[in-house]
Amino acid sequence: MEYGDFQHLKIEVSDGVALITINRPEVYNATNNRLHWELTQIWGVVDRDPAVRVAVITGAGDKAFSAGGDLNDIARRTSLPSEERYESVTASMKEAHDLVYNVINCDKVVISAINGVAVGAGLAVALLADISNMAEEARLTAGHIRLGVAAGDHACIVWPLLCGMARAKYYLLTCDFIDGKECERIGLVSKAVPRVEVLSTAMDIARRLAAGPQPALRFTKRALNQWLRLVGLASFDYSLAVEMLGFFSPDVSEGVAALREKRTPTYPTAR
Repeated sequence: MEYGDFQHLKIEVSDGVALITINRPEVYNATNNRLHWELTQIWGVVDRDPAVRVAVITGAGDKAFSAGGDLNDIARRTSLPSEERYESVTASMKEAHDLVYNVINCDKVVISAINGVAVGAGLAVALLADISNMAEEARLTAGHIRLGVAAGDHACIVWPLLCGMARAKYYLLTCDFIDGKECERIGLVSKAVPRVEVLSTAMDIARRLAAGPQPALRFTKRALNQWLRLVGLASFDYSLAVEMLGFFSPDVSEGVAALREKRTPTYPTAR
């Protein structure tokens, strides 16, 4: 792919830094099927571009990094006949796998500028970035269980390493939102700064690293990400499989409806 082939990612390259903007501000940068796929593809394109030494990813507008999966796409998937739903879910599983590992395997340093709410696939990119800068006012949640599926995606591969197993279990099971200051305090993100400074801080770090010794930076990233690869073998593939199994549960339809209607869900399996 070329940069111009992306529909929902805007890419600007200057002085060795690629600024990638998740660009669906009218829906708080929620990930529809196309954007979810694009988030799997961009890392290989950036990795192959000799003009890029560091990548920064942020969300368009001042309210959201990415507000999770597009509920319309999720609702359509749950209403498909069983055979078509199986095909859709298995395709989504492969994309979710590719998204996580393509960020991990991108040799170039990735920096996230989490300017607003971050949920779902967008959150996966935000927290898998090598350096994560978050607005103090921004909030994030993994949110899987609120939808009615297991916490797969990126959650089991990176949360316990970032903030410890006890906190990971608490936040993944409760789906409580966490603001930037608390994320920094518990180690879930690298830095928390005022919202007006989040992108400029990320770009300053990116320019500094872009002027550094590239093989040393990339080999250091590769070595540190061996921890993520080890956890991937131990739990990620399993967590992703059980997450996808959840899309055949009656709880998902109720989870989607409750999110749309902004109410407390009444899950069939909890009645």
